[in-house]
Amino acid sequence: MTILHSFKLTLALSLIMSGSAVFAQSGSVDPMVAGSSTGVQKNWLPSRTPDGAYDRIPMKDRVRQPIPWSYIRESDILWKKRVWREIDTRQKQNVAFRYAGDEHTGGGMFIEILIDAIKKGKIVAYSVFDDRFTTVLTKEQLMEQVAGKRDTVPVFDPITGEDIMQIRITDFRPETITKYRIKEDWIFDRNLGQMVVRIVGIAPVRDIYGDDGVYRGPQAMFWLYYPDIRGLLANYEVYNPNNEMFRPTWDEFFEARQFASRITKVSNPYGTTSGAYGERFKEHLNKMEVLYEGQRAAEEIFNKEHDMWVY
Repeated sequence: MTILHSFKLTLALSLIMSGSAVFAQSGSVDPMVAGSSTGVQKNWLPSRTPDGAYDRIPMKDRVRQPIPWSYIRESDILWKKRVWREIDTRQKQNVAFRYAGDEHTGGGMFIEILIDAIKKGKIVAYSVFDDRFTTVLTKEQLMEQVAGKRDTVPVFDPITGEDIMQIRITDFRPETITKYRIKEDWIFDRNLGQMVVRIVGIAPVRDIYGDDGVYRGPQAMFWLYYPDIRGLLANYEVYNPNNEMFRPTWDEFFEARQFASRITKVSNPYGTTSGAYGERFKEHLNKMEVLYEGQRAAEEIFNKEHDMWVY
């Protein structure tokens, strides 16, 4: 066999093998291509075909890290103010918190992502006894808040015409999480020459309803130390109503401060009660005055960066 014949035979075999590989690739797809095998939502399944007009890179193959924070030295801090905020998920700008979930990764609502990570031991939840992360919340304590509750209710029996007691299980409803509390530090760093904001903690707040369906009030579930959960938030996308091709991660969402919020408390010398959030800066203020006070505090922080340069 001549060298030319050997080259032609090798070329023909390579073309046949490449063609069969292309045919096999188009005929069957790895079920893991469209996402991971498990998701936050129990009924979520990964797509067994590329669900779209293009080949989407699966989340499991994407290397996503939190946006790096610049190091702040204590000696470079010229001014600092601690601020507590409240995010109302019912506002239009905060609709991402109520998004049912990412169809590609199995991620649910923001609260479902957090609870799933706590159950799997990825992050640590702290008790709402205070906001200084002093008491770790056990898995049993968390399940008391999110697991279904057994309740005995009277039900009318159409056959006997009498009321009989029936046991019902009330499942946890993520839509009852209507607010989030945020604790953050505003710092003027002279090394950077600018104001820097760092989120310290975040706590979901749910609405409590009585057996009669009457609203009883808000209740914080747990506190999360924000720097520890940034790696988790970098692996889940936020729905972008303007362009679905470019969806930020939850870490990018918070760092870009794409949420709407109001200031509910600032650090002050009056010693406000630990764990009392959200409604009043001082006594004897109505709700409108509280909003004005929060706006005044926001403007004070906004103007502080300019004042540091002027003075």
